[in-house]
Amino acid sequence: MIGIIGAMDEEVNAIIEKMTNVESREKAGMTFNKGTLEGKEAVVVRCGIGKVNAGLCTQILVDDYKIDAVINTGIAGSLKNQIDIGDIVLSSDALYHDMDATGFGYDFGVVPRMESSVFKGDVRLINLAKECCERVNPDINVHIGRVVSGDQFISDKAKKDWINEHFDGYCTEMEGAAIAHAATLNNIPFLIVRAISDKADNSATMDYGEFEKKAIIHSVNLIMEFVKNM
Repeated sequence: MIGIIGAMDEEVNAIIEKMTNVESREKAGMTFNKGTLEGKEAVVVRCGIGKVNAGLCTQILVDDYKIDAVINTGIAGSLKNQIDIGDIVLSSDALYHDMDATGFGYDFGVVPRMESSVFKGDVRLINLAKECCERVNPDINVHIGRVVSGDQFISDKAKKDWINEHFDGYCTEMEGAAIAHAATLNNIPFLIVRAISDKADNSATMDYGEFEKKAIIHSVNLIMEFVKNM
């Protein structure tokens, strides 16, 4: 069983439309859509915005649907000059940029009393997703790198520079690390897929609406090809 989590109605609905034998169930304010996608058993759900929604959603998928892997689609702000709007980032790992226990002597991003606060991606899923993306989205580039998450929409260059200084991420968004965190604690492989919709700086509010639709199309193309080849 594959769990597929999206943050927005637009991306989730585009995937559900391609499913058959769909059974929907409500829990914790979320609608879990179980059915068949490209011949595979899958559950597709919109988790909502932010880390708590994302982590809670992942745990429900683990507990109630016994998923074997979780894929998170969405959009993000680029943190690297070479990553353009429309490109896709696949998570090599994920961590929080807004976890701050420095007052206790920890580095930024470290969750106290955890063995590791950097949640490692699954190499097999990463490599398959890269191959699939290059096949179905030849008009864009695909990058493998760190996803950094926080309960903030980053639209300020000073904040972007601070995140780069401390975390060396490829993109920033609001759910991925929480999904990676929950998946890791449950020994479930995960993949965070982020289509770049803005540059996470002062141009973000201008870019976001214009490029959102295109970003979602690329993500859905990738997810369909990826599930087909799993």
